[in-house]
Amino acid sequence: MDQSGTLDSLLQEERVFRPLPQLVIEANVNPQELEAARRQAETDPLGYWEEAADELDWFKKWDQVLDDSNPPFYRWFAGARCNVVYNALDRHIETGNKNKLALIWEGEPGDSRKYTYYELYREVNRFSNALRSLGLGKGDRVVVYMPPLPETLIAMLAIVKLGAVHSVVYAGFSAKALRSRIRDAEAKMVVTADGFYRNGRVIKLKNTVDEALVGACSDCVDSMVVVHRAKVEVDMVEGRDFWYEDLIRQERSESPTEVMDAQDPLFMLYTSGTTGQPKGVIHAHGGYMVGVHRTLGQVFDIKPTDIFWCTADPGWITGHSSVVYGPLMAGTTTVMYEGHPLYPQADRMWNIVAKHGVTVFYTTPTLIRMLMRFGTQYPKRFDLTSLRLLGTVGESISPEAWLWFYKNIGRSECPLLDTWWQTETGMFMISPLPISLLKPGSVTRPLPGIEAAVVDKDGKPAPPGKGGLLVLTRPWPAMMTGLFKDEDRYKEYWQQVPGGVYFAGDVAKKDEDGYYWIQGRADDVLNIAGHRIGTAELENAFGAHRAVSEAAVIGVPDRIKGEVAKAFILLNPGIEPSDDLNKELKRHIKNELGPVAVVKSIEFRDSLPRTRSGKIMRRVLKAQELGQDVGDLTTLEAD
Repeated sequence: MDQSGTLDSLLQEERVFRPLPQLVIEANVNPQELEAARRQAETDPLGYWEEAADELDWFKKWDQVLDDSNPPFYRWFAGARCNVVYNALDRHIETGNKNKLALIWEGEPGDSRKYTYYELYREVNRFSNALRSLGLGKGDRVVVYMPPLPETLIAMLAIVKLGAVHSVVYAGFSAKALRSRIRDAEAKMVVTADGFYRNGRVIKLKNTVDEALVGACSDCVDSMVVVHRAKVEVDMVEGRDFWYEDLIRQERSESPTEVMDAQDPLFMLYTSGTTGQPKGVIHAHGGYMVGVHRTLGQVFDIKPTDIFWCTADPGWITGHSSVVYGPLMAGTTTVMYEGHPLYPQADRMWNIVAKHGVTVFYTTPTLIRMLMRFGTQYPKRFDLTSLRLLGTVGESISPEAWLWFYKNIGRSECPLLDTWWQTETGMFMISPLPISLLKPGSVTRPLPGIEAAVVDKDGKPAPPGKGGLLVLTRPWPAMMTGLFKDEDRYKEYWQQVPGGVYFAGDVAKKDEDGYYWIQGRADDVLNIAGHRIGTAELENAFGAHRAVSEAAVIGVPDRIKGEVAKAFILLNPGIEPSDDLNKELKRHIKNELGPVAVVKSIEFRDSLPRTRSGKIMRRVLKAQELGQDVGDLTTLEAD
């Protein structure tokens, strides 16, 4: 990390936007209550989170709010019994939410489906019973390789209802990437679809799963459930593959919800790290549901009449917490859209907002930048006055994009809430509330109960306005409970910075008002359109090609995606650079990792800058690429 360059180049933004008085009056948490919550969380953090836990239903209350006897393996609500699905579905059937819309889904071709809480409850029960009949039980792991469909949400809930653990894999990942996740998770089952619609085309999905299951995975996966979506022809393996519709047809609409220990795994999500192997982040029932329920309600000020649309794919943590579990625990209506945001033209997002009366719209800076290219002609065609709150997630948002979104979509009336959190944190960590003073580009302050800091590499606090490393200094309920089969790698999160604090891997600064500004990654992880891709994973994929001797990958700025990859390639003897090879390598990366791995350019080289020990100096490559000072080269290998 080049601290003299990256950390001190943080943007300066002095404009402040105040919420409308009426919005402050109607907010669920007013300014006085927010300050009281901050004081309580500071003086009695366990009492604060215990109050948050009391807002949910438990089969048995906890013996201890936080067992911190073995850090960093913190155990929240030790001794409690619960199930997140009981709070997301079952309890609503006993209230007025029973016949309220739980889910509005729209397919890319224009078809749509809606489910009330009662209808969703019955559908989840049917599939949960079907999964039991296939031999799935408590603790078993299921990979869900699905596009955004109602059955994706139903599968996640049905798996958890019977005590199993889901690992949702983004449907854009390749067969090889899927295979590695299935193998690592030791999945007993895969849930997928025949295909789905994306940008006017049908993407065949089951074929990818079939390819992934060839070889090493075939011995662990007992069964595959396939949803009919695109009606494409697929090969069904007798005794292993089952149509979703056939399985649930005769199942009962009542199913018991498994009583789980608060520490029992709820789901696993694979996220990129600085090594080539993705990490299986584990979240548990008790802490996750408390943290997500409290922070989603605070930040998005959930009202009984809300229609909540988070545009994230279910394959990411944002989809888990802000499409599925968070909105359903809050008893609100969640929206899902299957397809491409520009299909059939660049008004699709605004069409959906207007059609369904969306009140809260939560999306990514990448999508905003993509839509900005088309100007204001498309949003002006639709009545967007139902919107009352806007939100962003996944990466830093520039003041330019912030202001465009705020003015042209929010009519300069809707607070724009930029949230910072991670796969590992599970819940919102640093974010404004609707009542907050907003600075474009800032995530404002840590939420009540969250303690963050900006420090130097020695763990000492950075002065206001000076860049440093973003750390979290106190455990929080929705924190990951471990990495699957890798305790040592999990401990590394707390060993990077002195003091036993959690290092987020991001660089940031804190201004004189205590507002946080996120600059980007401090490690070798790229943030491409809000999706984390490890440089090591890309380099390993390049290295698998017959022509490549060695590869180094860096992130470079991109106007739309925020960041994309550039690769520096050393070729094997006898192989010459060419445009055809350039194209072939880009296709190879897409085949290896899927379209989420965007490689903007490839540069063939005869050598790479290295330390005397042989380590590639990526910071030198990046500085050269961006026209910056390359810094200290005393460790560079002599020619």
